[in-house]
Amino acid sequence: MHSAIILIHAEHGRIRDVAERIAELDGISEVYSTGGRVDMVAIARVRDFEQLAELVTGRLSCIEGIRDTETLNALQVHSRHDLDTMFDLGL
Repeated sequence: MHSAIILIHAEHGRIRDVAERIAELDGISEVYSTGGRVDMVAIARVRDFEQLAELVTGRLSCIEGIRDTETLNALQVHSRHDLDTMFDLGL
């Protein structure tokens, strides 16, 4: 599993529309609108680097309303949050 954080700048007034379209893409697990330096942060979880490249340069880049992106490749996981959530049986 390969994970990446994608920082996204959107055109003025288009954040909600762009976020909804990004969230529909296979490989995107979450999209957050933010109040900081970027408009949105998307979390990508894909099989390998080639699938990430297709997601970012192929499908994400085609979404109207995106001005700019920056992709940060995750190198190591320093939290068990995802594993704990996956194996939580609700007990």
